[in-house]
Amino acid sequence: MILAYICAGWCAFILIMNFASMWLMGRKCRARPRNMPVPADAPPVSVVRPLRGVEAFSEETLGATFDLDYPNYEIIFCVQSPGDPIIPLVERLIAAHPARDARLLVGDDYVSANPKLNNCVKGWEAARYDYVVLADSNALPPKDYIQTMLAAFEPNTAMTVSMPIGSRPDGFWAMVECAILNTFQARWQYGAEAIGIGFAQGKNMMWRREVLDRAGGIRALGCEIAEDAASTKIIRAQKMNVKLVDMPFEQPLGARTAHEVYSRHVRWARLRRVTFPAHYAPEFMNGSFVAVVLGAYAALQFGADAALVALTAAAIAGALHGGELWLARVCGFPLDWRKPFALMMRDLLLPVMFVDALLFDDFVWHGNAMTVREVEDTAG
Repeated sequence: MILAYICAGWCAFILIMNFASMWLMGRKCRARPRNMPVPADAPPVSVVRPLRGVEAFSEETLGATFDLDYPNYEIIFCVQSPGDPIIPLVERLIAAHPARDARLLVGDDYVSANPKLNNCVKGWEAARYDYVVLADSNALPPKDYIQTMLAAFEPNTAMTVSMPIGSRPDGFWAMVECAILNTFQARWQYGAEAIGIGFAQGKNMMWRREVLDRAGGIRALGCEIAEDAASTKIIRAQKMNVKLVDMPFEQPLGARTAHEVYSRHVRWARLRRVTFPAHYAPEFMNGSFVAVVLGAYAALQFGADAALVALTAAAIAGALHGGELWLARVCGFPLDWRKPFALMMRDLLLPVMFVDALLFDDFVWHGNAMTVREVEDTAG
């Protein structure tokens, strides 16, 4: 019977933590017009975008960089190979916006096993301004992109971040990715920020340049295989923090396959496991799976019959998923009849991905075969 009380108490704890994270995000990210005003003392900003290959929404995501409602910023596109098929698109966009301060830099600076970081080095070193944004190629910046990131800065903030919010899902598996990104990973990031352990996330990062320069510049991010993990550790070493924007930015998804969704998120899980092992360990409780098992087991031990045990399990899963459906509605995230089924599929995948990330080290990123064991080689 003691075990039953322990399981019931642990289930209740998981439920409370999940509902708290939903409330925190819902309070901060309620859907509203994207019209953040430009500050009166708007500082000039450098926007660095590392590119590789042409993606489904490349013209839109890169083109939006030229149309920001901000008075003074430069755009630096970075490509590693002179034969990259994205180059003609970038050159066309630059030519179509002659009034915008934009450049394309081509070349590779090897500083780590992370090809994205290697691609960013030349952009960072060419950037002229004290605030520098590193923005992935598939992030879609809204018109108030820069001022939204600036608004999150506080005196002790080294970096502001927007995690990716999946939009325009085409098909069931794209909706599963929305279920992972939007009402799950994003709310846990807001929860971490609320207790003072905010993490960098590499999709959209605005640096206060002097902070990274004190650590040795962008090449210092080569100490970890993931540049956002290295950023977090460098910022914490200086007793500073990472802050999240109030309204995170879109990543248009389009069509996704089951393999694409699984491989992307198990890759992220492997990176979290090696870069922040103490924070990764509790992830086995993520989603509804563990809470459902604990609650059903406790009900069984308290003498419930099979029907009541099943009802208990359904009530726990329903409460958690109902909270996420509410959160998606409040925040204006994609929400249709597929969403409940996507939430269930996600929660079946989460424990599988957790175990997979514990057992295996290798992954493929943008065609590069990599391994998280390179963290040890880099650190050495």
